[in-house]
Amino acid sequence: MPPNGLPPEDPDRRAALLAHLRAAADPDGFVPYDRFLDLALYSDDAGFYSRPGPVLGTSGDFYTAAHVHPLFAETIAARALEIRGRLDGPAPFRLVDLGAGDGTLVAGIARVLAGRGERGWEVTVVDRSERLRETARARATEAVGDSELPVRAASSVAELGPFAGVVVANELFDAQPVRRLRREGGGWRELGVRVEEGRLRETTSPIVPPVPGPALGEAPDGTVVEVSPAGEAIVRELADHLELGAAILLDFGMDEEELRRGHPSGTLAAVHHHVDADDPLGAAGRADLSTFVNFTRLRSVAQTAGLVELAYQRQAEALGRWGFSERLAEGVRAAASPEAEVRLRLAAKNLLFGFDRFRALELASRSAADRLRSVR
Repeated sequence: MPPNGLPPEDPDRRAALLAHLRAAADPDGFVPYDRFLDLALYSDDAGFYSRPGPVLGTSGDFYTAAHVHPLFAETIAARALEIRGRLDGPAPFRLVDLGAGDGTLVAGIARVLAGRGERGWEVTVVDRSERLRETARARATEAVGDSELPVRAASSVAELGPFAGVVVANELFDAQPVRRLRREGGGWRELGVRVEEGRLRETTSPIVPPVPGPALGEAPDGTVVEVSPAGEAIVRELADHLELGAAILLDFGMDEEELRRGHPSGTLAAVHHHVDADDPLGAAGRADLSTFVNFTRLRSVAQTAGLVELAYQRQAEALGRWGFSERLAEGVRAAASPEAEVRLRLAAKNLLFGFDRFRALELASRSAADRLRSVR
């Protein structure tokens, strides 16, 4: 293993990434960060999510709360059931896992729905990666077993058309490409990358295209702000297609002012096998690249797009509201041995305290907001 903790480069994949970046560059060789990140994460022949081998879970590069214990999926399933019950939702009422990854979360939710003999639901896996989409669909299909619960897959929310249901997006928005803007000389400059002698170097552009949403405002020189047009577009797409129901967005992030105070140089990070890599640019294509979610902008876009905010709080608080304690108590009573109970309690502790930077944003369609505001 090289000293930076990354696996050896695949020369063909590296060459493909550099070729993509050269093609995407402006006449001066500048590639803005959002375009660079899109290619480094999602290109078919060079992106992180298309590389061979697992990328999620304990054997991959990072794991989510869904990988810690089924309690996480069971609690979200309980919340989805509660929402549909309050709405008296029509059939099919969709459970949409947006950015389903390896399918651990959607399989856990589907298992609960199938085990309860629920009718009128449809489980829908959405992921832009064809490989991950098929993996998640297969896991969800296995989870529903012989039940009549249908499972389908799509590459985007738009592909579903108008629908009623509950959308869950767990650690989706941190993996969306971002623009990175740095304050210099009383103004904002666009950060990006340039290919020089086969290596990537961070650089700036003198031109900053307009930044939609709340104004960036004043900040000390050197402050870096990250905004995600791609993530904001996903929220607008949700608003356009969710006719009746709610969306549960779970991710690590903060409000913009918190991000500026706590992370004035930005939050771009690279992770390989659960360890931070030294150089995000050098890790492109080989490691997961992510940034903290700017919830100020996400919430603003949701409101403008016509979604109604039901709650915004720490993830642990949201799990508590959705019945996590009840699920834990059931698990303790069913534990096969004292050792199993200990493992369960340790997993529960991790879920409540190991994801302290995570937030839960619940949004509703206008048609559902009044009936869901009183949902605990």
